[in-house]
Amino acid sequence: MNPILPRFTHRPISLLPFLTVLVLLTGCGPSVNRYLLIEQSLFAGDPQQAAAIVEQTEKEYGAKGRLLYEMDRGMVLQLAGRYQQSSAALEQAGEEVERLYTRTIRSETAAFLTNDNALPYEGDAYEHVMINVINALNYAAQGQLQEALVEARRIDHRLNVLGDRVKDADQYRNDGFARYLSGILYEAVGDLNNAFIAYRNAYEAYGSMQGWSKMSAPPSLRSDLLRTAEALNFTREFAKYRQAFPDVEWQSSSSQEQLAQVVMISYNGRAPRKEDLFLDLPISLDALQLVLINRGVFQSPYQRNRAVDSVLYGLNGQVVRVALPRLVLQKTQVAFENMTLTDSSGHSDSVRSELAHNVTALAQKSLSERLPAITVKALARAATKYAMAEGITRGAQQAAGRDDAPWVGLLVALLTHALAVASEEADKRSWQTLPDEIHVARTWVPAGRYQISIRPSGQEASTAKDGQTIVLTAGQTMFIIQRVMQ
Repeated sequence: MNPILPRFTHRPISLLPFLTVLVLLTGCGPSVNRYLLIEQSLFAGDPQQAAAIVEQTEKEYGAKGRLLYEMDRGMVLQLAGRYQQSSAALEQAGEEVERLYTRTIRSETAAFLTNDNALPYEGDAYEHVMINVINALNYAAQGQLQEALVEARRIDHRLNVLGDRVKDADQYRNDGFARYLSGILYEAVGDLNNAFIAYRNAYEAYGSMQGWSKMSAPPSLRSDLLRTAEALNFTREFAKYRQAFPDVEWQSSSSQEQLAQVVMISYNGRAPRKEDLFLDLPISLDALQLVLINRGVFQSPYQRNRAVDSVLYGLNGQVVRVALPRLVLQKTQVAFENMTLTDSSGHSDSVRSELAHNVTALAQKSLSERLPAITVKALARAATKYAMAEGITRGAQQAAGRDDAPWVGLLVALLTHALAVASEEADKRSWQTLPDEIHVARTWVPAGRYQISIRPSGQEASTAKDGQTIVLTAGQTMFIIQRVMQ
């Protein structure tokens, strides 16, 4: 009989908690399969199935992902045409944003000792704005423009608060598309004064964002500024914009009073997803050799089994792993859409959509602004976990006694350092059901019955909206929402 075993029996050191935590932590993080299934359903043109998948996987989101669940649910329910249910989910999301302004010390401590997935997902500032934007479109699609304006006023308030809090003009503190949509809604109900203010704010926001958003203001916004300024007799503002936009063609508000407007909102492509970027930092020459032989200092995820890394680095005990999030872009292949309205006599009116919102650029900007703080926190967390592993190992060696100390130290060091490596994971959560870009097309036509066709660029087959019949009345604004996954 091995003489060491009775000594372990007399001085037991329970390893079960370490093994349990190791298994649990290596399973942390959002389910990749969930989003794959959602995207497959949307690619197949079945948003009802996508909504069912979100609702069926509610437990996977967990209590910490409640905000993310409501945002995803609100998005796919809108695509399924279940606008009222979508609004209810987005209202819950808005309430969750307000509730999450305060955190518990227990959650912060757990996140610091493991990873940020232990914290409730609070969302980025642009995602908070998008909650109100998507909800406004829910009401607009139902023709409930006054209810949509409630969301427009919430957008204005949220952006004003954000502007007061964020002083750096180069950071995300305003939102051109959210302001632009508010202007469209105000003009649709005849509130030209607030429409002009929203259009002006949108133009300024697009300008301030242009350096990092990789887009300028939609060309139609210039016509909106000229039209509303002229209608309000804002002679100074009209002259200013007339000089700034000498080549812009526009129609007066009076000439459009008896016309109907169709506003097409197209969600194109997929928002970027996040993945882990592992930085394996050696603190000895032997560890440096191990890291270089294994995969190098900068590592992409899933090239090898992370459990193998945990064992290798646990045995060495001199490697500190830091996990940072990085974006994987999923850019749309559709540059624009052609929307055609054909009346009963066969006359057609066509308009090309314009890029109005670059969601991917917003995600990139948000992550770049937060990455320095994320990095500092991750380094501090990794150092703390390494120090704790060393402390636990030495404590176990002292408790085991002189004869058993080497074996106990090796085993405990393996477990604690492996746990420190295995538990390191970046927070990869984001509102992944958002699109990459949002395109807008607007046209004014006489009242009547029309066949509508929406054809994405580069595609021979038209979308599901092709051939749909719509009936427009004078002065009406109709909103049409579509999803293009390519």
